[in-house]
Amino acid sequence: MLIVDARESDSLDRALKVFKKKFEKAGVVKELRKRQAFTLPSVKRRTAVLKAVYVQQLRASEE
Repeated sequence: MLIVDARESDSLDRALKVFKKKFEKAGVVKELRKRQAFTLPSVKRRTAVLKAVYVQQLRASEE
């Protein structure tokens, strides 16, 4: 549960901005989208390997 401490002097816009930032940092939307569709473990492994290869190529091109 997200809790936003708002003071009397803070405006509602400021409190809403803080709430949105905390909401995004918590990863609620990301987790929700991840749970909407089931991905096979083999597909997860394949994407992880492809990502690792991509990052490795980027680091190699920097040198």
